[in-house]
Amino acid sequence: MSLTNCRFYEEKYPEVDSYVMVNVKQIAEMGAYVKLLEYDNIDGMILLSELSRRRIRSIQKLIRIGRNEVVIVLRVDKEKGYIDLSKRRVSPEDVVKCEERYNKSKAVHSIMRHVAEATQTPLETLYQQIAWPLNRKYGHSHDAFKISITNPDVWNEIEFPNDVVKKELQQYISKKLTPHPTKVRADIEVTCFGYEGIDAVKEALRTAEANNTPENQIKVKLVAPPLYVLTNQSLDKNQGIQMLEAAIENIAAKIKEAGGNCTVKMAPKAVTEQDDAMLQELMDKRERENMEVSGDESESESDEGVPAA
Repeated sequence: MSLTNCRFYEEKYPEVDSYVMVNVKQIAEMGAYVKLLEYDNIDGMILLSELSRRRIRSIQKLIRIGRNEVVIVLRVDKEKGYIDLSKRRVSPEDVVKCEERYNKSKAVHSIMRHVAEATQTPLETLYQQIAWPLNRKYGHSHDAFKISITNPDVWNEIEFPNDVVKKELQQYISKKLTPHPTKVRADIEVTCFGYEGIDAVKEALRTAEANNTPENQIKVKLVAPPLYVLTNQSLDKNQGIQMLEAAIENIAAKIKEAGGNCTVKMAPKAVTEQDDAMLQELMDKRERENMEVSGDESESESDEGVPAA
């Protein structure tokens, strides 16, 4: 048994009418020779007549060496090892479903290979004792792996080869599959030239943090009056954006009561570390400018004794 090679699924061959992911290895007069990526790279063939519904003018435009393709299984001769495949009978919807399953299987395979190498356990042993039983129970072992992060009961019926394998697998799943929060940000200008002035601005901004929960928190930062930044970290990007949109509506309604105004300079969106760095740079620049101004004022003799506005 190999430490690094094994098919993704329990069945040695795919079933007729199932969709599989293949990699194109060679193009010949009869059609295209391919490897079935989910079945330990066993050989298959897409006949020329099964490449396209249209008249084939150039086979190279339809299929290229090195490219992955979603195909449907037409025939399987287990004795001779022949697998006939079709590309022309695959719909766009079938492609999406197959790619989704393949990506999940590939992620599982990556985890299993790591554990096999780290614990010197044959890969097929890990599949037989862990991944394939989870496929049967949960539909896909990738789904079971994700559930196991918060619910260790997933492992109750699994017979691990040893405790070292169990520990390595659990730690690696936690590292690879634990979801990371997305940072969402919005930039707004809040002004109020009415009687309440800065107090009205502060009161309006407080409404943004009024509905904070331990899981979802909005923070308000001052860049330089009247520019403020709202941020939120959420596992669900769309939920984070919706929270900021609601917060901006609350701020706008509150400041309007005092005769002020709220202008969105950047609508809520997911931001990168680079965006954060640029914002920090801007805030540092404004802070330096403010320090220079206050320094000049304190050294100015003409300003001495002038009461604060």
